[in-house]
Amino acid sequence: MHQPIKDKLGRPIRDLRISVTDRCNFRCDYCMPKEIFGDDYVFLPKEELLSFEEITRLSKLYSSLGVKKIRITGGEPLLRRNLYELVEALNKIEGIEDIGLTTNGMLLKKHGLNLYNVGLRRVNVSIDAMDDELFKSINNRQISASHILDQIDYAVSIGLKVKVNVVIQKGVNDQEILPLVEHFKEKNIIVRFIEFMDVGNDNGWNFDKVVTKKEMLNIISSAYDVEPVDANYFGEVATYYRHKDNGAQFGLITSVSASFCSSCTRARISSDGKFYGCLFAEKNGYDIKSELRSGKTDEELLSTLKYLWNIRDDRYSDERTAATVARRKKNKINMNYIGG
Repeated sequence: MHQPIKDKLGRPIRDLRISVTDRCNFRCDYCMPKEIFGDDYVFLPKEELLSFEEITRLSKLYSSLGVKKIRITGGEPLLRRNLYELVEALNKIEGIEDIGLTTNGMLLKKHGLNLYNVGLRRVNVSIDAMDDELFKSINNRQISASHILDQIDYAVSIGLKVKVNVVIQKGVNDQEILPLVEHFKEKNIIVRFIEFMDVGNDNGWNFDKVVTKKEMLNIISSAYDVEPVDANYFGEVATYYRHKDNGAQFGLITSVSASFCSSCTRARISSDGKFYGCLFAEKNGYDIKSELRSGKTDEELLSTLKYLWNIRDDRYSDERTAATVARRKKNKINMNYIGG
């Protein structure tokens, strides 16, 4: 195995994030607001999505360039039919050490065991409130928090390692921080609180809606005795803390108040088969799908993938200001195409 390739800023490639669908069964305001993604919204037709064979081929090539970890995202990836077939194929790739899945958790009982049986071991589940009515108002699909919490318990029961992701918005669900900490502390499940990010064009983001890491930590520290935990690896996006009484951990993800661009090792493939070097990328991604379908050899594709990483200089969170937010507001790719 060769040393991983590096981008313009010296960042090695380690992670590949693949969105397998742009569809979702939730309509959370910060990702796919119902006013934009209504019942008549036209999603990508099946032929515009990368096939499992294409994703597997691409993943093998990326593995040879240094990728060790693959995360399957969406949209909601569990809406992609027979997803276990993809996980099974990815799990056989030499050099891939970890495969994860990011999900809203709605369908874990339906698909979790099949995925576990073909090698999936980790899932990140998004839930933004403990209160049922508040959570229903966030997902705009009348899905209760208790339903997702039950799905999380099921995932743990079959052997999946679960982390929980929570997007915090000031004046929306910041009062849910302590109830969520308490619930997952008792279950010894890591919950990670994420600063509200300006991903995509439709989520109404502005700085005033951000609850910073410092503010969140102050809230938690006011009720619990906690201490910081050392980072597990280069490029880890969350800062972790542990409860001194039982060792349970929680994390804070600071994409707004404290950038982690300098250690970002992630390549992203959108649901329509384009390469992006950043979660906050503009819409002009590089069309990998066309190259996959044009009859190019593996060597030719490798040359393209190397080039795309070698010229990568994305550092949006480092550069984020009111002016850059305004300038790029209508040009960023939406979350449902690129995942989280």
